[in-house]
Amino acid sequence: MTLLPGSADALLFDLGRVVLDIDFTKTLACWAGHAGCTPADIAARFVRDDVYKQHERGEISDEAFFAALRGLLKLDLSDAQFLEGWNALFAGEMPGIAASLARARQHLPLYAFSNTNRAHAAYFSKQHADLMGHFRETFLSSSIGLRKPEPEAYRHVIAAIGVPAQRIVFFDDLIENIEGARACGLTAVHVTSANDVADALAALKI
Repeated sequence: MTLLPGSADALLFDLGRVVLDIDFTKTLACWAGHAGCTPADIAARFVRDDVYKQHERGEISDEAFFAALRGLLKLDLSDAQFLEGWNALFAGEMPGIAASLARARQHLPLYAFSNTNRAHAAYFSKQHADLMGHFRETFLSSSIGLRKPEPEAYRHVIAAIGVPAQRIVFFDDLIENIEGARACGLTAVHVTSANDVADALAALKI
């Protein structure tokens, strides 16, 4: 894949580890603190199962998800304690991303596309309102009912943006999401470090 000046009509960004830094160890530490156990005890039991995916598609409530976690993780925590830990994973902005987005939006429309649940969306929409304000539209799995790397999820977003798939440059940190995007015709950049977004924008002369 070669990015060339003038080869994009829109930029599409995943959020976790592309725009917002994520540290799940903070979640585990918070829950362990409330439960009086070690983070390793919880980590060994946590899985991203069908209930997790249902939560991300908006098919079940936060309360139902926390009830499932209570059984899965064997933790006697309140919904408020689960929510505190659940939101603790946000570790600030990815280095340099605010400046990159501010500059890029002067040239092209920016969009966000994230597998995320309603609780997280409510949190980052408030805590990172300035950063999220760079996006013309935000496509969240819990709002559209579709998750990456499902082909239907990409097709939904491509149709909503309204430009040819190959003219949309998509940034994501997970290779399965990159492969899914490319299979649907998107130009995709695998983000493995904070420099990858800036380097791609430089190649586009943005």
